[in-house]
Amino acid sequence: MHSAPSVSYPVGRSRNATRLLTVLWVAGACCAGAALFQFDHVGWRHVLILGSVVLTATAARRTLGPVQPIDLAFDGQDWSLSGLASRKVARIVVVLDLQSLLLVRLDEPTRRVRWLWLERRARPERWQDLRRAVYSRALSGAPITTPTTAVDPAGTVVAAP
Repeated sequence: MHSAPSVSYPVGRSRNATRLLTVLWVAGACCAGAALFQFDHVGWRHVLILGSVVLTATAARRTLGPVQPIDLAFDGQDWSLSGLASRKVARIVVVLDLQSLLLVRLDEPTRRVRWLWLERRARPERWQDLRRAVYSRALSGAPITTPTTAVDPAGTVVAAP
Protein backbone atom coordinates (compact mmCIF):
# COMPACT_ATOMS: atom_id res chain seq x y z
CA MET A 1 0.00 0.00 0.00
CA HIS A 2 1.34 3.44 -0.94
CA SER A 3 0.89 6.53 1.13
CA ALA A 4 -0.55 9.74 -0.26
CA PRO A 5 1.96 12.25 -1.64
CA SER A 6 3.01 15.36 0.21
CA VAL A 7 1.14 18.29 -1.23
CA SER A 8 0.77 22.03 -0.73
CA TYR A 9 -2.33 23.68 -2.15
CA PRO A 10 -3.44 27.34 -2.17
CA VAL A 11 -6.66 28.22 -0.38
CA GLY A 12 -8.52 31.42 -1.12
CA ARG A 13 -11.82 32.77 -2.36
CA SER A 14 -13.56 30.27 -4.64
CA ARG A 15 -15.63 31.74 -7.47
CA ASN A 16 -17.50 28.45 -7.91
CA ALA A 17 -18.39 28.32 -4.22
CA THR A 18 -19.56 31.94 -4.37
CA ARG A 19 -21.77 31.11 -7.35
CA LEU A 20 -23.20 28.05 -5.59
CA LEU A 21 -23.99 29.98 -2.40
CA THR A 22 -25.50 32.85 -4.41
CA VAL A 23 -27.81 30.47 -6.31
CA LEU A 24 -28.91 28.87 -3.02
CA TRP A 25 -29.58 32.29 -1.47
CA VAL A 26 -31.59 33.47 -4.50
CA ALA A 27 -33.66 30.27 -4.40
CA GLY A 28 -34.35 30.83 -0.70
CA ALA A 29 -35.25 34.49 -1.28
CA CYS A 30 -37.66 33.47 -4.06
CA CYS A 31 -39.31 30.94 -1.74
CA ALA A 32 -39.59 33.61 0.95
CA GLY A 33 -41.17 35.98 -1.59
CA ALA A 34 -43.67 33.30 -2.60
CA ALA A 35 -44.52 32.73 1.06
CA LEU A 36 -45.08 36.48 1.58
CA PHE A 37 -47.40 36.55 -1.41
CA GLN A 38 -49.60 33.89 0.24
CA PHE A 39 -50.47 36.03 3.30
CA ASP A 40 -53.64 38.13 3.16
CA HIS A 41 -52.36 41.05 5.23
CA VAL A 42 -49.04 42.48 6.34
CA GLY A 43 -48.09 41.34 9.83
CA TRP A 44 -45.29 40.08 11.99
CA ARG A 45 -44.70 37.11 9.67
CA HIS A 46 -43.73 39.48 6.86
CA VAL A 47 -41.21 41.21 9.09
CA LEU A 48 -39.78 37.87 10.25
CA ILE A 49 -39.39 36.50 6.71
CA LEU A 50 -37.91 39.72 5.31
CA GLY A 51 -35.59 39.97 8.30
CA SER A 52 -34.33 36.43 7.71
CA VAL A 53 -33.67 37.17 4.03
CA VAL A 54 -31.72 40.32 4.92
CA LEU A 55 -29.86 38.56 7.74
CA THR A 56 -28.77 35.67 5.49
CA ALA A 57 -27.69 38.14 2.77
CA THR A 58 -25.61 40.05 5.32
CA ALA A 59 -24.05 36.84 6.68
CA ALA A 60 -23.27 35.61 3.16
CA ARG A 61 -21.70 38.93 2.22
CA ARG A 62 -19.54 38.90 5.33
CA THR A 63 -18.52 35.28 4.76
CA LEU A 64 -17.68 35.89 1.12
CA GLY A 65 -15.54 38.94 1.87
CA PRO A 66 -11.78 39.20 1.30
CA VAL A 67 -9.67 36.28 2.46
CA GLN A 68 -6.00 36.21 3.33
CA PRO A 69 -4.25 33.75 0.97
CA ILE A 70 -2.99 30.65 2.78
CA ASP A 71 -1.64 27.23 1.83
CA LEU A 72 -3.01 23.91 2.98
CA ALA A 73 -0.14 21.43 3.27
CA PHE A 74 0.02 17.68 3.85
CA ASP A 75 3.38 16.13 4.71
CA GLY A 76 2.23 12.50 4.64
CA GLN A 77 1.43 12.58 8.35
CA ASP A 78 -0.10 15.93 9.34
CA TRP A 79 -2.11 18.73 7.76
CA SER A 80 -1.08 22.32 8.36
CA LEU A 81 -2.17 25.80 7.34
CA SER A 82 0.40 28.42 6.47
CA GLY A 83 -0.29 32.12 6.54
CA LEU A 84 0.65 34.49 9.30
CA ALA A 85 1.48 31.59 11.60
CA SER A 86 1.84 27.96 10.62
CA ARG A 87 -0.56 25.72 12.56
CA LYS A 88 -0.93 21.97 12.75
CA VAL A 89 -4.40 20.73 11.90
CA ALA A 90 -5.79 17.79 13.80
CA ARG A 91 -8.14 16.41 11.15
CA ILE A 92 -9.51 17.17 7.70
CA VAL A 93 -12.91 15.89 6.55
CA VAL A 94 -14.43 16.17 3.08
CA VAL A 95 -17.99 17.45 3.44
CA LEU A 96 -18.88 18.08 -0.22
CA ASP A 97 -17.10 16.71 -3.28
CA LEU A 98 -18.11 18.18 -6.65
CA GLN A 99 -15.02 16.73 -8.41
CA SER A 100 -13.52 20.13 -9.29
CA LEU A 101 -14.59 21.76 -6.01
CA LEU A 102 -14.19 20.41 -2.47
CA LEU A 103 -15.66 21.71 0.76
CA VAL A 104 -13.51 20.51 3.65
CA ARG A 105 -13.77 20.94 7.40
CA LEU A 106 -10.59 21.41 9.41
CA ASP A 107 -10.81 20.39 13.06
CA GLU A 108 -8.03 21.84 15.18
CA PRO A 109 -7.80 20.83 18.83
CA THR A 110 -7.36 24.34 20.25
CA ARG A 111 -9.23 26.41 17.66
CA ARG A 112 -12.69 26.60 16.20
CA VAL A 113 -13.69 24.52 13.19
CA ARG A 114 -12.64 26.06 9.90
CA TRP A 115 -14.38 25.50 6.54
CA LEU A 116 -12.40 25.76 3.31
CA TRP A 117 -13.35 25.56 -0.35
CA LEU A 118 -10.64 23.92 -2.46
CA GLU A 119 -10.84 24.49 -6.19
CA ARG A 120 -9.14 22.63 -9.07
CA ARG A 121 -8.28 25.79 -10.98
CA ALA A 122 -6.17 27.13 -8.09
CA ARG A 123 -3.41 24.65 -9.03
CA PRO A 124 -4.64 22.09 -11.61
CA GLU A 125 -1.35 20.18 -11.80
CA ARG A 126 -1.58 19.29 -8.07
CA TRP A 127 -5.35 18.64 -7.89
CA GLN A 128 -5.14 14.83 -8.08
CA ASP A 129 -2.38 14.78 -5.44
CA LEU A 130 -4.57 16.91 -3.18
CA ARG A 131 -7.56 14.59 -3.67
CA ARG A 132 -5.43 11.53 -2.87
CA ALA A 133 -4.10 13.21 0.27
CA VAL A 134 -7.54 14.35 1.45
CA TYR A 135 -9.04 10.89 1.06
CA SER A 136 -6.03 9.02 2.47
CA ARG A 137 -5.42 8.11 6.05
CA ALA A 138 -2.33 9.53 7.65
CA LEU A 139 0.51 7.11 8.26
CA SER A 140 0.51 5.65 11.74
CA GLY A 141 2.80 3.48 13.79
CA ALA A 142 0.39 0.53 13.54
CA PRO A 143 1.44 -2.43 11.42
CA ILE A 144 -0.18 -2.77 8.00
CA THR A 145 -1.54 -6.23 8.84
CA THR A 146 -3.90 -5.09 11.60
CA PRO A 147 -7.10 -7.17 11.57
CA THR A 148 -10.29 -5.61 10.30
CA THR A 149 -13.87 -6.69 10.65
CA ALA A 150 -16.37 -7.43 7.93
CA VAL A 151 -20.02 -8.38 7.74
CA ASP A 152 -21.04 -11.44 5.71
CA PRO A 153 -24.31 -11.53 3.68
CA ALA A 154 -26.14 -13.12 6.62
CA GLY A 155 -25.28 -10.10 8.78
CA THR A 156 -22.73 -11.86 10.98
CA VAL A 157 -19.63 -9.90 11.97
CA VAL A 158 -16.48 -11.81 11.05
CA ALA A 159 -12.78 -10.95 11.37
CA ALA A 160 -10.90 -10.63 8.11
CA PRO A 161 -7.63 -12.60 7.83
